[in-house]
Amino acid sequence: MDDEADQLARVAEDVTKKESPGRAMRVAAALQAKGGDQFAKPGSIIEVKFVKGESLSLTASRLLALMILTAGGDAWEDRPHRMRKADIRRGHKGNERITDMLEELHRTLFAIDDKSWRGKKATLRFSLISRSREETEEDGGEAGWIEWEFTPDARKLIQASETYAVLNRQAVLGFRSSYALKLYELGALRLHRRQATWKGDMQALRAALGIPPEVYTDFAQLRRKVLEKAKAEIDQLAHFKVEWREIRQGRRVTELEFRFEPKGAPDVIETVEELDRHSSGRKARRDGTAEALTIDQAALAALPKAAPPRKPEERTFPRGTLYFGEDELLAIGRNYGGGWDVDMMADAYRAHMGVRLEKVRGAKMIASWKGFCEGWVNRRGRP
Repeated sequence: MDDEADQLARVAEDVTKKESPGRAMRVAAALQAKGGDQFAKPGSIIEVKFVKGESLSLTASRLLALMILTAGGDAWEDRPHRMRKADIRRGHKGNERITDMLEELHRTLFAIDDKSWRGKKATLRFSLISRSREETEEDGGEAGWIEWEFTPDARKLIQASETYAVLNRQAVLGFRSSYALKLYELGALRLHRRQATWKGDMQALRAALGIPPEVYTDFAQLRRKVLEKAKAEIDQLAHFKVEWREIRQGRRVTELEFRFEPKGAPDVIETVEELDRHSSGRKARRDGTAEALTIDQAALAALPKAAPPRKPEERTFPRGTLYFGEDELLAIGRNYGGGWDVDMMADAYRAHMGVRLEKVRGAKMIASWKGFCEGWVNRRGRP
């Protein structure tokens, strides 16, 4: 009986190990509980290869990242996950793009090396999400929700992953190139390893970044259109910098080795400030082409006098972004909004207030905005 009990105990222990998540999900749960813009993406999902000829668009890649962020430490579990459409749209009025992104995620195939039932080397092809539901009925200005489930193959990869990349939500949403976003994820995954590098031949590079085989067949063009643009965006928005070395056979580039290095404190501060800025003008700031304004004192004197500033009790809620000239309202959104995008909450606040927006002024407006931000977090939790 004792031998039988020991055997049952070992079987139970093996089952428990199989059902418990790996390190990636434990870190994801910790970051989710902490709140803020950082989240963990499993290394197994980052390193999964696109099936030849397929890749995700930038918008679909962002949606997948938001899905991983939202699911957090529960992404490996066999259950549905939910997210508000407003968290995806980021200011776009229509929901058509969300439908397109979901359908793209459904039909895109990924591949990993596997074993067949005979123990032979094989390639496993699968999708990341099995099914999704999208609310199509608007509820008084609210944009509705989406619901999705990860496929069993995806959940198995997520559960078993011991490696992970810590990503920044604002950085992910700030990239304008899908290749830059993918290289950012690869860099974040390798950043704190003993050798923070990624090396591969041209076929491996295309598979990793999702570059179609018929696009940028000339390496000089690939360097200019993909690598240099990706480096510029990563150096501006990520917490690390990237360099690469070209390995040649004769005149032909056969392999690339990328090296990822953490930024020093001054560069990190500059990156944080850039992520807080509005995306408008980001390319000009990156390229160093943003124009510096000079003041002509004579011309300034000739300008009509500006109207005197409103008294605090006359102040109304602004129409545009809160990131320029609205420090007090921006600070309230950051302090009480639980890490949600402040401008997104401001848009929801305007829609919620409707015609009352112009009538609420001064201290009442400040208190109303603060209460709305707190209620937003209570209703939706942290992003």
